[in-house]
Amino acid sequence: MPDPDDPSRRAVLKAGATAAGVLALGRADGLAAGLGRLEAETLRLRRGATGARGFRRRRRAALEYRRHCATLATRRNRPLAVPVANGEETELAGHVASFSKGLPHDALGHVDPAAYAALLAAVRSGDPADFERIPMAGTLRLTSPQAGLAFDLEGPDAASVALRPAPRFDSAENAAEMAELYWMSLARDVPFAAYASDPTIAAAAADLSRFSDFRGPKEGGVVTPGTIFRGSAAGNLVGPFVSQFLWRDVPYGALRISAQIATVLPGVDYLTRFDEWLAVQNGARSAGGDLPDLTPRYIRSLRDLAAWVHGDALYQAYLNACLVLLALGAPLDPGLPPRRSRNQDGFVEFGAPHVLSLVTEVATRALKAVWFEKWFVHRRLRPEEFGGRVHNLLTGAVLYPIHRELLDSPVLGAVRDAHGSYLLPQAFPEGCPCHPAYGSGHATVAGACVTVLKAFFDDQWVLPELVAPNADGTRILRLDGPPLTVGGELDKLAANVATGRNAAGIHWRTDFSEAILLGEAIALGILEEQKLAHNERFTYSLTRFDGTRVTV
Repeated sequence: MPDPDDPSRRAVLKAGATAAGVLALGRADGLAAGLGRLEAETLRLRRGATGARGFRRRRRAALEYRRHCATLATRRNRPLAVPVANGEETELAGHVASFSKGLPHDALGHVDPAAYAALLAAVRSGDPADFERIPMAGTLRLTSPQAGLAFDLEGPDAASVALRPAPRFDSAENAAEMAELYWMSLARDVPFAAYASDPTIAAAAADLSRFSDFRGPKEGGVVTPGTIFRGSAAGNLVGPFVSQFLWRDVPYGALRISAQIATVLPGVDYLTRFDEWLAVQNGARSAGGDLPDLTPRYIRSLRDLAAWVHGDALYQAYLNACLVLLALGAPLDPGLPPRRSRNQDGFVEFGAPHVLSLVTEVATRALKAVWFEKWFVHRRLRPEEFGGRVHNLLTGAVLYPIHRELLDSPVLGAVRDAHGSYLLPQAFPEGCPCHPAYGSGHATVAGACVTVLKAFFDDQWVLPELVAPNADGTRILRLDGPPLTVGGELDKLAANVATGRNAAGIHWRTDFSEAILLGEAIALGILEEQKLAHNERFTYSLTRFDGTRVTV
């Protein structure tokens, strides 16, 4: 890790709120009191005398506001949180538990020690020249390894929020997560509507229930067809697997965009032969592309979800959800000024232009934070890489400390019978991206964007006219079922997007479950700062992913 006494940006330490959300919002401590004083002072300075004196006062208020926001974003007002990795990078020989795709590898898929040393040297120095010296085996290039060192102009600094240490390579939690991914690969083409009766889903639920440290949602202490592969937020367990915001057409100005997607043909998976897998680890690019399904369909399976997140713009799902909510006339959060005003509507503030820009604005801030975690703290290997370790072990090539619960799972035999190897079948021809797994960029952006939407709209409002697709995803139908709220379906939307990446085989459950909290912390920090910029006094209120209620 960087020297904590080095004042340079390359040596910046992570400080401040954790991903679990210790922003202390609404808390009667020194930070909250300071915010109250600043709010009162900026209101006083920005109002009052007209003319030159009034403009001088406003300029002074603008400067004080920006200074205070900068202070909020740094460690001074929040407890220091030094990032902690799980230690396996140095404890397990050969860096077998660390991300190394694209670097040179030997015939077993183990990274060249000198190449990995060059990666570590670049991470430790932060010198752009050192990143240029990292040797690559093929044409594949590392994805934005320096992005986590960039500063930003609002919100918590990328190095001031933290993920917990990733599950260790040899842990029961990691074993359970890998078993879930193997089962997801076998269940990619099972329609969500058929989960209650499908034998693969039943086998997966029974197997995951026996793992000692599986942390996905359960019912009565066991995984069921109604909880399997879902996120843990309460809204994820109500109603269909797929969020209403992925099944509704999107009103886009004078256009109307169908919610039907360009998906891919069923039964086609990739990187199941060891020679192909090894070539991709060594930086080879896939020769072909996906095999498209020529019929547009509404999302109805894990493969469809994976197809959706294969080429999406990272904030796309949440911009679409925002447009849907605006078209439905969804009420704003009760604490916002237009809900209380006798004669004023929102537009520039607290209206469509405000929320449509804000929901996308948080995305790059969230990405910088998670990219710091990926490259400068955890460097967790991808499930694709771990699948190579499982294959080597079970074919007798190498011994690794993989937890026995995974090795005893019937899913490994099922994958071998289906594909001829123990590699994790990938939904994308190229496999995973060329950056470490922990945490998921899609999930971090999901956490940030959904938090903005839950803050801006009344997240307890019940959605009207529920919909669901027919069996083959070619038509949309009216759905009769339990009431679904804005907040619950937004939480589900975030989970669907992140789960689509897991279902493709490129992320772990904790890449999603922890990163979504990281994005939430980034968004809450930005809302906290921006709240002080308005002339009106108001509050945002929302239910967080952990089920607690918070007011900004």
